[in-house]
Amino acid sequence: MKTIIGNITVECVQGDIAAQPDMAAVVNAANAQLMPGGGVAGAIHRGAGPGLAEECRPLAPIKPGEAVITGAHNLPNQYVIHCLGPVYGVDKPEAQLLANCYRNALRLAEEKRINAVAFPAISTGIFGYPLRDATNVVADTIKKMAPTLKNVKSIRFVLFSQSDLEVYKEILC
Repeated sequence: MKTIIGNITVECVQGDIAAQPDMAAVVNAANAQLMPGGGVAGAIHRGAGPGLAEECRPLAPIKPGEAVITGAHNLPNQYVIHCLGPVYGVDKPEAQLLANCYRNALRLAEEKRINAVAFPAISTGIFGYPLRDATNVVADTIKKMAPTLKNVKSIRFVLFSQSDLEVYKEILC
């Protein structure tokens, strides 16, 4: 499912964030130490290989809302943008920190002249952010950022489950 926001094509798909070969960058829902973990971080690190963890080590730790960029190693992309989303109910204010993840990731993409970025649903897994609330934050952030983006032309949201995809389609795509 696709929509246009400003000059940006926004797409929502169900799939594997580590298998997006037509995207210049994929976004990792990282942990503070930028190391392999479960969920998205596990999938990205498995696909990228051990070189990714080595490149990440000196960049850590990061704080909720922050983003850093690395090479993609064995992934079929040029870059991985790592964001630490807020833990719902712990990191405050959750909505602002979550919006900062997407803003900071897109700023890094702009700086590196990246034209296509794939995002997961940051903070909605083990970090407990309610999916509908998080998706509303994402939609608002993308709508506000779209007019400022010069290099990014395509944003894809890669959702793990069909039910997550349905929420994104309803709110964003």
